Amino acid sequence: MPHAQEPETGHPNMPDFHVNDGQLEAHQISHLRPSTLDIPLDELQHRFETDGYLFVKQLLPRDVVLNTRESYFKFLDPTGVLKPGTKPIEGIFDQEKDRLAFPGIGAGAAGGNGHPGDHAASFVDRALKAHYQDWYAEDLCKRPELKDFVAKLTGWGDNTTAFVRTLLRNNIPGNKAIGVHYDQIFLRYGEPISITAWVPIGDIAYDGGGLIYLENGHLLGTEEEARFTEKATASGLSKEEAKSAFNQNMMSTGLLSEGPKEFAERFGRKWLVAEYEAGDVVLHNPFAIHASTINHSEQGVIRLATDLRFVDSSRPWDTRWSKPYTLGDGV
Repeated sequence: MPHAQEPETGHPNMPDFHVNDGQLEAHQISHLRPSTLDIPLDELQHRFETDGYLFVKQLLPRDVVLNTRESYFKFLDPTGVLKPGTKPIEGIFDQEKDRLAFPGIGAGAAGGNGHPGDHAASFVDRALKAHYQDWYAEDLCKRPELKDFVAKLTGWGDNTTAFVRTLLRNNIPGNKAIGVHYDQIFLRYGEPISITAWVPIGDIAYDGGGLIYLENGHLLGTEEEARFTEKATASGLSKEEAKSAFNQNMMSTGLLSEGPKEFAERFGRKWLVAEYEAGDVVLHNPFAIHASTINHSEQGVIRLATDLRFVDSSRPWDTRWSKPYTLGDGV
């Protein structure tokens, strides 16, 4: 199967993959299995159940995704993040600037889910305000193609509900990548029934800092959650305390690990990689373990992507996600 093939060594488009704790070895890397919309629904459902993810090519209109990318970087241009003379849709970082002045947000970001200081604060403030702009919140997040596909894939039908809280993340070349986690860690106030749609907003080359998925990581994630629950009970945490992604038995960021390389070695699993195109979507279940590589784009392309989540609202779900994302919201 395509997702079990090892990447071709020496391929001109296959660079080294760098994560927070070093370079992944060749034996630690394989491919995500791509799926297309012309595959029968029952086969797509089987793949999602078996793999814990579904990498769907061109689920969204490419032009809509690229319009969002262009609007985003026009919105952030006043912060000085873009290279002079380049087009906003390209999202080229001005490498004459200090990259640490342009931090990311969300799980594993430098400084955690808090507010940076000085110039970085103005950049983060504008990145947060982008969540409220119509070209993102309406034109991209509410695309009917995505919600309708999730409704059919899951069988939830009219009970398919999109979370209001989304995570629109930029990743400057060279900045810290997202560490190892699964989403149920941050969704413990509801049943483990949500689906995340990771949407690359623009093309992401192999060296561009895209998401990577642990081989059969959804099975390991289920085991890890059971272990955390047992540990929380043994340590005397209340049910409310145990729900927190940031409880005393977790890392301060809620992550499983900052280092994907060591994590893969520990469990003897491969990381699954892909090149992504605007319009692609990766759907994954709440226990699918994933991380990202460090953006090493030689052209300085800023990686932009978002996490959109859906749930069967006929069952208990984490209603903390019914409000827009804010720094320090505790989720």
